[in-house]
Amino acid sequence: MTPKVLISDKLSPLAEKVFTDRGIEVDTKVGLDKSELAEIIGDYDGLAVRSATKASEKIIARADKLRVIGRAGIGVDNIDIAAATARGIIVMNTPFGNSITTAEHAISLMFALARQIPAANASTQAGKWEKSAFMGVEVTSKTLGIIGCGNIGSIVAERALGLKMKVLAFDPFLSPERAVEIGVEKVELDDLLK
Repeated sequence: MTPKVLISDKLSPLAEKVFTDRGIEVDTKVGLDKSELAEIIGDYDGLAVRSATKASEKIIARADKLRVIGRAGIGVDNIDIAAATARGIIVMNTPFGNSITTAEHAISLMFALARQIPAANASTQAGKWEKSAFMGVEVTSKTLGIIGCGNIGSIVAERALGLKMKVLAFDPFLSPERAVEIGVEKVELDDLLK
């Protein structure tokens, strides 16, 4: 019998393709309220969610065929882990799914600040052309301080090092060996903020 998955939150169109390419039947039903979800959850072997769908104990109790709940994202606070575990349902997440996107966004915000893009945009929208007022600064040879050098922070550090920046990092869980490995100088928070 073909496994059947319910996608109950808005996911990338590629998510459905990941399942269908593996011979899994998919129903995408975004925006179900809890009673609608409870009514149909018994028909599915898998449930793919983000954060809108709440896989509560009551929902899980009605999930007779459910074998797995997959969370597209890090947090699983919208899933009753204890109830799922009690029924033998595997709960998984994608902790690295948005790491690169988030790190690149942080770098883009750094560029926007360094080049004064928000202020220049506001000025231009106001009908002014103050080109010389918004020259900004280069980031090359500047020092970047990162608070938290785990998954996302280490990617930010890697990108910043590629821009020839000096990178300081505060993270109580960052070992000196890992700091050397990723090319950052490990410092205390007070030193980072100086």
